[in-house]
Amino acid sequence: MTNKRSGCLSIILSLLFAGVAFAQQKGSIRGIVYDKEFDAPLATVQVTIAETGDKIIATDEGIYLFDHVAPGSYTLIFSKSGYTRQVQANVVVSPGKMTEVEVSLSGEFTDMEEFIVEDIRTGDTEAGLMELRAESPALLDSISSEWLRQAGVTDAASALSLVSGATVQDGKFAVVRGLPDRYVSSQMNGVRLPTADPDKRAVQLDQFPTEVIESIQVSKTFTPDQQGDASGGAVNVVLKGIPDKNVIRFKTGYEYNTQAAGNDNFLTYKGGGVNFWGIDKKSRDIPSDGVFTGSMGVTGDEAPIDYSMSMAAGGRIELGKGISVGGLVSSYYKKDSSHFDNGIDDALWVDSKYRGDGLTPQYGNPDSPPDPPIPAVGEDFKTSLFDVTESSEEVQWGVLSAIGMEIKNHSLQALHMHTQVTEDKSILAEDTRGKAYYFPGYDPNDPKGLGNDPDNRFAAPYLRTETLKYTERETDTLQFTGDHTVPFSEAGINDFFTILSPKIDWTVAMSFSGLNEPDKRQFGSAWYAESYDEGSPVYGIDPEYKPAYYGPYTPAANFLLGNASRTWTDISEKSNQYFLNLKFPFEQWSGDKGYVKLGLFTDKVDRKYDQDSYGNYRQTGDSAIPTYEGSWDDYSYSDEFLDLGGPTMKDGPPFVDVDYEGEQKISAWYYMADLPLCSFLNVIGGARYETTKLNVINDPEKDAKWVTTDENGNRLYVDLLPGDADVAYRQDDVLPSLGFVLRPFSKITLRGSFSETVARPTFKELTPIQQQEFLGDDVFIGNNALQMSALKNYDLRLDYTPYHGGLVSVSWFHKDIEDPIEYVQDLVNAFSFTTPLNFPEGKLTGFEVETRQHLGYFWDVLKGISIGGNATFIDSEVTLPESERTRLADAGVETTSRNMMNAPEYLYNIYTMYDIERIGTQIGLFYTVKGDTLVAGAGNVNGNYVPDVYATEYGTLNFSASKNIGKHFNITFKAKNLLNPEIEEVYRPPGYLGNDEVRTSYTKGIDFSIYISGTW
Repeated sequence: MTNKRSGCLSIILSLLFAGVAFAQQKGSIRGIVYDKEFDAPLATVQVTIAETGDKIIATDEGIYLFDHVAPGSYTLIFSKSGYTRQVQANVVVSPGKMTEVEVSLSGEFTDMEEFIVEDIRTGDTEAGLMELRAESPALLDSISSEWLRQAGVTDAASALSLVSGATVQDGKFAVVRGLPDRYVSSQMNGVRLPTADPDKRAVQLDQFPTEVIESIQVSKTFTPDQQGDASGGAVNVVLKGIPDKNVIRFKTGYEYNTQAAGNDNFLTYKGGGVNFWGIDKKSRDIPSDGVFTGSMGVTGDEAPIDYSMSMAAGGRIELGKGISVGGLVSSYYKKDSSHFDNGIDDALWVDSKYRGDGLTPQYGNPDSPPDPPIPAVGEDFKTSLFDVTESSEEVQWGVLSAIGMEIKNHSLQALHMHTQVTEDKSILAEDTRGKAYYFPGYDPNDPKGLGNDPDNRFAAPYLRTETLKYTERETDTLQFTGDHTVPFSEAGINDFFTILSPKIDWTVAMSFSGLNEPDKRQFGSAWYAESYDEGSPVYGIDPEYKPAYYGPYTPAANFLLGNASRTWTDISEKSNQYFLNLKFPFEQWSGDKGYVKLGLFTDKVDRKYDQDSYGNYRQTGDSAIPTYEGSWDDYSYSDEFLDLGGPTMKDGPPFVDVDYEGEQKISAWYYMADLPLCSFLNVIGGARYETTKLNVINDPEKDAKWVTTDENGNRLYVDLLPGDADVAYRQDDVLPSLGFVLRPFSKITLRGSFSETVARPTFKELTPIQQQEFLGDDVFIGNNALQMSALKNYDLRLDYTPYHGGLVSVSWFHKDIEDPIEYVQDLVNAFSFTTPLNFPEGKLTGFEVETRQHLGYFWDVLKGISIGGNATFIDSEVTLPESERTRLADAGVETTSRNMMNAPEYLYNIYTMYDIERIGTQIGLFYTVKGDTLVAGAGNVNGNYVPDVYATEYGTLNFSASKNIGKHFNITFKAKNLLNPEIEEVYRPPGYLGNDEVRTSYTKGIDFSIYISGTW
């Protein structure tokens, strides 16, 4: 014990006195700035050291000199009116030595970015972001404006896939290192926005087009100044700010999707479509007289034309005496459409009675299981093997405005952003394969054929569901921010320790997000082919042909609404967020700088969910739901339905809607410090004290139902009474963080960290509301018993920067998760559904490798060509709760664990770019791959085993090329998703039960676009 204590004491003393031992002389930086065009010295260029804020003006001969610079790595910023600003990163200062840095500035402004303006911050360039990566106390990866433009991406969501270890879920939500949105803090300018998305408590990244983005910064480790749910990381979309020069810019373009453009069978409906602004003028309101009109079904039409445009103007005015003011106004508009007619949506399982047959179709009448391959006589059941056609028309627009003022030690800014995203989606799903499965060779046009005879006519009939879904999403945010340096006479203890000027930054943000889904229409029908009945001569019954006809189809999950329903949903979410950070920098004996940081944080979110449903549920005494004679190719039933009589559309009885109000308040304070133990070793640590208050109050109508669990773990579908499923809890957490940054050599940086974080359930996951995308699709039901998850995070990363702009990086990460929230499949009241559960524990481990190389560094002939890539390999596992183990065992599968949901097995990003500076041309090719990913866990449905569902690997290849035309104009061509792969989800049972079978499948098509832009 004494030896151990002595060893520890030696280590501590070594660390304490390392700074003194390595205290060395300061160095200097000098150089000459040249005019690139004339190769002559350039006078009066301002040179700034980004890390210290020190500035100097070059002489008439272009010479500049910084004396007494502490050893370390720095970023120099060279700027002069009329010249393009240049950032020189990784300028290494050695003790007692002079570092020479010469640069050349171009006098011609070249439109090299996708963006509206050039901002005074360094975040819009790769060089600046590389420096941020090097200096950040957290593991930071970023995407600059250069990459956004060259990769051909159009919004923050598609851009995120370029970051090592990051991807998106549902095309909108950030997933970092395999951890989905609940583990990732998505922000705009450091502020978490509200979201009216019914599924998530996460910012929808697809609402931020590249025109308003400066950079996207992904922090992969938690530090106490971040929000406590940044377990996988924090994604910060940094918007454009006040430009450093006057600028006007416009951009317009045309887009073409190979599956949508020119398609005469683009799905829509009478009265459908999106107007120019995407704001409905009350034409979809609930009719005051209770008389419903309008189409219930889809029709084909010509696809709309896709295009986009944007404009911006901004500038800065110097008022003298160190005061400057500026402003920016940026607007964008985009009309987009998508279409696929090759979709598949199949519901399969391993039937408990026929386990040797592998995966077989799920059937809708569990009391009368069919006998494959031919059902028994008289069986009446339905399958769910849908072929899906889907068309979507979308309008997206927004306005960003910012004003700001800078004084010597103060900066103030006000920013307002409003976005509108409106989508009109039409979905046609048809099940004809169920009949063919049970009656091989089935012919719908043969009245005497097997499957059309009276005994089998009702077995696995053809099914058709039509869904019309119009949605408006809007986000509005107003942010006030301030950065202040407090004038302070440096004080300290001789040269041993010096306190520098404190810094204060604050933000006040008020935001609103709304989702309005008026008049979502769903219609289901079953078709029964013409049938020949031989009759019974003995009883005087003559033979006859019974005509083909349509009848109502109501999935079990929708039985309280009927086969025709119309739903109005309105979700609003308001957020007020405030935070204050106090930073106290200091300089120690060796000249190295550190800081102590304190802060306060409050985020209050109020959500309101209102839903009104109308259906043709048949009550006692109502007339029968009408049928309609017609062939399978006749789509008139849904349009004629309202005029055929039968039960009217009504909001009840039964009255089945559930509204709710939710509130989440997060309060926190933190402290942290960045302590340089010596010139090459920093320790960063601290803790965040965070309180979560979460409340949900449900307002059910009198006939509303919900799913609960009895003391034996059995699912029950019972009446939902006021207070039954309400949620109210408070949790206090202490979230520590400890890390280090080691720079043993000037080009090598090793980082490590340990932290504890939390993850919270969403409002949707806590409420008992039944939700589904289209009639016949999977149903999701919340669980009011969910608890927060706790995580322990371990990270290591080694960065090697062999030269300016070059990078080789290797990372390792591990996460232990207590009470992870996972989804399982279950059955109640004859319909299957998905619901969230807290699993006992989980773990996730992975590696990342990344490289960026400029080939011109190795061979001048290859100047302008850069290549790079990154790969992430993830291994995840969660332990099943005892209840799930038992349920799966009852279905014949013994297992204790599975992969974590939404954690891909691997991610690859590979790119090459060619910048031909002499002719103003840039070319880029980007390829991304996402590996197999669990999206739904296995379940037991009526004793039958439903396997895990995995999204399979697919890759995306994008190409872009741009060319400057003269001084002010640029033309850009982009091609996205060139490989157009099938995007599939598959059932993946254990090998002894069968092979992978398709769950869902579709393709997106290839997108081509051409833009022209101008900048003055």
